[in-house]
Amino acid sequence: QVQLVESGGGEVQAGGSLRLSCAASKRVFSNYHMAWFRQAPGKEREFVAYISWSGDTTDYTDSAQGRFTISRDNTKNAVYLQMNSLKPEDTAVYYCAASIRYSSFTHTATYDYWGQGTQVTVSS
Repeated sequence: QVQLVESGGGEVQAGGSLRLSCAASKRVFSNYHMAWFRQAPGKEREFVAYISWSGDTTDYTDSAQGRFTISRDNTKNAVYLQMNSLKPEDTAVYYCAASIRYSSFTHTATYDYWGQGTQVTVSS
């Protein structure tokens, strides 16, 4: 069982930055591929960023490319999302997710474990 706990959300003005963290409970965290998703009110949960178990491979949704950076520290069982140049449309609850499989990493169904989410609000 993997437990994920997100932190670092909050309210920021447009153009500002936030760094989200996700702490994993399982000591074999390094075997898991990790991702960040987000869900805005009235919308489906959508993929934001992905990082492979080794950290060698990352991928981003188009809207996050160039503004967000995903990283991980397997010695701390943690994954991060650095978000810069935030826009009001980035407002959502952000979730981290873990999968033992490398398959369709942009799809929510791929992931076995989810955190409870952290709210990010960007004001204009």
